[in-house]
Amino acid sequence: MTTRAYILIETVVGRTAEVSAALEAMPAMKRVDMVTGPYDVIAIAEAPDLPSLGNLISDEMHSIMGIVKTVSCLSVSS
Repeated sequence: MTTRAYILIETVVGRTAEVSAALEAMPAMKRVDMVTGPYDVIAIAEAPDLPSLGNLISDEMHSIMGIVKTVSCLSVSS
């Protein structure tokens, strides 16, 4: 069973489109939407397990220039 997370992302002003494009290039990202409100991007990611999802967020996502902050919400039911 895959582990799914909804990731709320705050970006540097003017870098939202670049961040979105970098996220869309990641195979684990199932959807990436630019949004209005307190966050700039909401992404849906899936990984085989929780440690893999953690690595995706801490190692891969946080290396993208322009990401200021992420908040991850794990799906408990679908």
